Amino acid sequence: MKITNLGKAEGLPPVDWAAVTEKLDAGSAPAPDAHNSRTTWLSTINQDGSPHVTAVGALWLAGTFWFQTGAGTRKGRNVARDPRCSIAVSIRDADVVIEGDATRVTEPGALTRIAEAWAANGWPAEPDNSGRGITAPFNAPSQGPPPWNVYRIQPRSAIVTLATEPGGLTRFRF
Repeated sequence: MKITNLGKAEGLPPVDWAAVTEKLDAGSAPAPDAHNSRTTWLSTINQDGSPHVTAVGALWLAGTFWFQTGAGTRKGRNVARDPRCSIAVSIRDADVVIEGDATRVTEPGALTRIAEAWAANGWPAEPDNSGRGITAPFNAPSQGPPPWNVYRIQPRSAIVTLATEPGGLTRFRF
């Protein structure tokens, strides 16, 4: 991992990546009393090259973000055409932006693990019998009918901004 302290000129220390992933692993909310525990924003690339940003019910699991969507959604069409994307989330005392490539997941064991993780977080997802994705009793109407495709974003880089003392702004390249 290459670490660049973007706050060095201001006398800020580098951010500790292990502390960030510990908070991501714990599902850290931006504040102890946050009602919306964690809105995660996915940015994909439209066909004309412009950005498309949308909220997603992504999960951090096993060192990567996972999201699901219908094949006909804009984000689904975008990542099928160009897998480059970024995902942004606020955690306790920090904002995190991760860049990487979205890869569709069809391996049954991986689909089972991520469906179980979503279920443990309150969305009763399970692998679809077709083996192509996941299903659940409900989802956002814009996702279209199940099965929904599952994607993993393998981090290529991350920028973390600390919001509390001593502060910090660090880029990580993996």
